[in-house]
Amino acid sequence: MGNISVIIVSWNARDFLRDCLTSVYKTGGSVLHEVIVVDNASSDGSPEMVVEQFPQVKLIHAGGNLGFAKANNLAIKEATGSLLALVNSDVIVHPDCLQKLAAYVDSNPDVGLAGPKVFGRDGLIQYSCGKLPTVWNSTCRLMGLDRVLGRWELFSGFQMRHLDYDRRSEVGVLSGCFWLARRSAVDKVGGLDERFFFYAEDIDWCKRFKDAGWKIVFEPAATATHFGGGSSGNAPLRYSIEMLRGNLIYWKKHHGNFGRSAFYLLISARCGLRYLANGLLRITCLARGNATKNKMDEDAVCLRWLLTGKGVK
Repeated sequence: MGNISVIIVSWNARDFLRDCLTSVYKTGGSVLHEVIVVDNASSDGSPEMVVEQFPQVKLIHAGGNLGFAKANNLAIKEATGSLLALVNSDVIVHPDCLQKLAAYVDSNPDVGLAGPKVFGRDGLIQYSCGKLPTVWNSTCRLMGLDRVLGRWELFSGFQMRHLDYDRRSEVGVLSGCFWLARRSAVDKVGGLDERFFFYAEDIDWCKRFKDAGWKIVFEPAATATHFGGGSSGNAPLRYSIEMLRGNLIYWKKHHGNFGRSAFYLLISARCGLRYLANGLLRITCLARGNATKNKMDEDAVCLRWLLTGKGVK
């Protein structure tokens, strides 16, 4: 069975990172070849914790917050395993997860990327599989049609809410929270596109694997927990803008100016409509509390950036 280089990028996620590393070493067994952590200039004691509690980890100091793609590429260049597991710092790896993913990829030479079934902190399945974005499925997602009519594939958006998450499936996109990549495929496809800071690099990488003829497979026999927000939770409004920026880069890269313009109009409409709807709910006292206010703040910041190019102050 192939040996795995586990790669974890972290920014101010010390407690999540500690739990992630503990789970990797507890469950990795004989397939675990090495663990590489790239620290994006954390100020919360993350690198010190790694040195003290996990001296066997190869720690790379990025020297700044390089984002997800560039930091992972640093580790990919250093990794020596035949398989690369790119794992978010806020993920807990379950027993036999790495072994089952490695066994499947090893026995299927046309598979370039594989991912496990992912559960959230609430124990519910996360929608970690998707289709490559189109104008239609993006409209379904951004306008909430997938939430109302998601059991029908036509309206399920790019998150594939209709998918049977108990069955192995070939998919278009796997969430970047946990990938197992064949090293030889990565050598042909190339690393992550460093124009993406934190979001949409996963969609881009999956598209490039597909375009190069590699299969992308969801393997439900392997499982993990993804808490979410391990790094992005430190600056949620900034990362909301980065999500928009990443998606606009993706649409321009793969669909030209028309695709970028279509996505721009869709996301602007979605932010505007949601802001107005939440504002109306607050005015009529049908919704109060931080959750609605946070959504309004997010939409206001995103609209400001979309219309003026100005980010978070």
